[in-house]
Amino acid sequence: MVLKLDSSTTRESLMPIGTLEFEEPIGVLLKEIEALKLRSRTSERQQELDTLRQRVETLRREIYSALSPWQQVLVARHPSRPHTLDYVDEIFTDFTELHGDRRFGDDPAIVCGLARFDEQAVLVVGHQKGRGTPEKIHRNFGYARPEGYRKAMRAMRLAEKFNRPVIAFVDTPAAYPGIDSEERGVAEAIATNLRDMAMLQVPVIVIISGEGGSGGALGLAIGDRILMQEHAVYSVIPPEGCAAILWRDAEHKIAAAEALKITARDLLALKVVDEIVPEPVGGAHTDLKAASRLVKEALLVNLNQASDLSQSDRLEQRYQKFRHMGDVGLEIAQTPSPSALDRATKSPAEAEPQGE
Repeated sequence: MVLKLDSSTTRESLMPIGTLEFEEPIGVLLKEIEALKLRSRTSERQQELDTLRQRVETLRREIYSALSPWQQVLVARHPSRPHTLDYVDEIFTDFTELHGDRRFGDDPAIVCGLARFDEQAVLVVGHQKGRGTPEKIHRNFGYARPEGYRKAMRAMRLAEKFNRPVIAFVDTPAAYPGIDSEERGVAEAIATNLRDMAMLQVPVIVIISGEGGSGGALGLAIGDRILMQEHAVYSVIPPEGCAAILWRDAEHKIAAAEALKITARDLLALKVVDEIVPEPVGGAHTDLKAASRLVKEALLVNLNQASDLSQSDRLEQRYQKFRHMGDVGLEIAQTPSPSALDRATKSPAEAEPQGE
């Protein structure tokens, strides 16, 4: 079956809701599948459906194996991408949410609670962006205020008291930059979390599950092991903000995404993260259960490794991890290019350009 276009057909009308711009070829096939489902079921129709589904799977695999950094950003921001509470429902049991920082109030943009993970008592903390307009507004789109970070730290100290490991999900564009957030000391709250998470006596496993943006991400991202989902991003600034500063034009966001080195592969090479957690073909939003299974497997292995260390060894390794985190990038920046090395090893006469 081939979808026929008429004068009223637009590219947007061919794209199923939630399909990203670069997934247009997949969107066309999905529309064909939906159209076929509305027709009477026969063996021929079923065979055609199976063929189209195989083509979607193959095309999706090809597209997602060669995503650009900017396309990775779009996947990390996908409106259907699983958030912390989605993973809590799939991976953890007996989750009991904790509220309030005991100083100002509760921040729904960060959730935390006691739970069981593979029968082990743990604390789960993470950003929560929300799903649907009312919840997104309630969660402030994942932009946490200072009371969110203080709530998380209060819960982590409680976990330390009762010897419960901490599992943190990071997924935020940034900390909330509003006046009320600044008045209540968002910078101080994040800085306190950086200091105190570095010294927590219990194992801490962090997973970058969506957007890891700026200090808002760092406020929950100090741990023994830093995992990163395959299509997540982690950056000091969003590409649009970087482009606005460097080029005075947010339209240079694609170039900014390339320069920032924000993908999981880039950050693993730079030793900013320790492990990449695979995602289902097409991203975690296409199959929550498969994505959750992969996340659970990675968390379990890394939590067991961290728990096997003595407390003093674990704290020392955690310190050394962040103390030397920038060394690889510094080595790359300080390594002369091949042409510079050639010029440096030649005599002044050899280095001068030769005329014809």
